Amino acid sequence: MNSPFPKSSSADGEGRIVVRLLPQGVSGIETFIYQYPLKLVTPVSPSEANKSVLVFLLSYGGGLVGGDKVNLSIDVKPGSRLSLATQGHTKIFKSTSPEIVTRQTMRVNIAAGAAVCLLPDPVQPFKNSVYEQIQIFRLARNSSLCLLDWVTQGRTALGENWSFVKWVGRNEVWTVADDQVARDRLLVRDSVILDSNRAHPELPMLRESMHGVGVTGTLVLRGPLMKSLGEFFLAEFATLPRLGARNWKSDNVEEETDALLSPREKWQAGRRRMEKESKLLWSAANVRGCVVVKFGAPVVEAARLWIGSMLAQEGSISQHFGEQALLCVR
Repeated sequence: MNSPFPKSSSADGEGRIVVRLLPQGVSGIETFIYQYPLKLVTPVSPSEANKSVLVFLLSYGGGLVGGDKVNLSIDVKPGSRLSLATQGHTKIFKSTSPEIVTRQTMRVNIAAGAAVCLLPDPVQPFKNSVYEQIQIFRLARNSSLCLLDWVTQGRTALGENWSFVKWVGRNEVWTVADDQVARDRLLVRDSVILDSNRAHPELPMLRESMHGVGVTGTLVLRGPLMKSLGEFFLAEFATLPRLGARNWKSDNVEEETDALLSPREKWQAGRRRMEKESKLLWSAANVRGCVVVKFGAPVVEAARLWIGSMLAQEGSISQHFGEQALLCVR
């Protein structure tokens, strides 16, 4: 018997979000569609108190099963703002075969004057998982982007230490041409491949090559709303001691001089002590108008505390997107 209902055009794992500026001047959702295993949740209604639309990127069961495919497209229309977060680690469950790849693809178009802030919890690949993630951001003139992408070594309570088969992450940031004559321009293509299969017998295994790092990540900042934050990271990185530099101060001397420091200098001193104690390493560089920050730490909470304190100290994210955008890095 033929069904009287038309065939659905939706496919497994497909999702779409369209955000626009409402007449009252606040950002609101125009389109909100998702299909299993992808799940989207927006907990608040548009109001002047909310500086951006907040959407949680979730999956049924708290993670992606081997072979799952997720394709999410996002359009942020002129002048509107969108914050993207998660409600915990994005868990990548094991694959029954190395050929079965779990994939997530996100394509985000940010129109003129619009802004997107993506500050999720880290991805947590389980033992024997195979995962590929592609995130492509296309920015129009005067649009802004804050992108955080990080991955952990797995479930440390179960002894996992970079025990997955393969993890591939690629982030691209493009500027969109204003007219048909000019061409779109690639600003950043950041690719990370973590492969447990050694290319050569004499090379170390993945876990050995990580040298005790339990979480690694990238923060990309672009656009006028992120200008101050980008300059903040570059300035803070410039104050870090360099290889070969002499530091004759002992910890006791630093503690004694803390009373003479300004509040900003006290925060800097405390942050540097925290970085040293937690063995957190980071760098920042300007790449074609984007500020790209790389970081690594032995444990997730050290990285979360560091990135959260940096964003809170500078203040741009809460100013432009609201405190809700910082939920995953507190």
